[in-house]
Amino acid sequence: MEQDLTQYLDYVLIAMMFAVGIAVVRMRNLFAAVMLTGVYSLLSAAWFVSLDAVDVAFTEAAVGAGIGTVLMLAAMLLTAREAKETSPGRHWAALGVVVVAGGALLFAVPDMPVYGDAHSPANSGVGLDYLNETPNDIAVPNVVTAVLASYRGYDTMGETTVVFAAAVAVMLMLGMGRRRRRTGGNGAGKAKVEDQT
Repeated sequence: MEQDLTQYLDYVLIAMMFAVGIAVVRMRNLFAAVMLTGVYSLLSAAWFVSLDAVDVAFTEAAVGAGIGTVLMLAAMLLTAREAKETSPGRHWAALGVVVVAGGALLFAVPDMPVYGDAHSPANSGVGLDYLNETPNDIAVPNVVTAVLASYRGYDTMGETTVVFAAAVAVMLMLGMGRRRRRTGGNGAGKAKVEDQT
């Protein structure tokens, strides 16, 4: 029986994600924490590629590691560089939430179909209809592109709008709506800041 070696890559990626997640939680330097969250997103994207979910991997790399990291770095300019100390009670409360949520996820794992099962709902239900009908409905050879740009066009437009709104909000918080204008008169030449509202 031939052994699937890609599962070991999955184990390595999951272990690296776990290590990076622990480092993010324990990090007090906000810049380092933001950079590590970008690393976590890239590892997640690599794991999605290993699971043959290239479209999800592309989204995770672009939004999670790219735009998300840039927005967090921009927002970090308005805060301190080091996280404040928190009370131990908050740590235990957060740990309790994580344990409960993790237990619920592990409880649901046995109900999931086997990975790659051709008779699973994702492969035999609506997904199979998309694969069969897309060439007839839309003249797009790539089914993923057809789903994202046509069947789920409104949803994709909504996601893009949310990311754009977040970027605009960060720029407004940083004062990007202001500009310096030189004012003349009697050789004063002072810089005046005006709000462009």
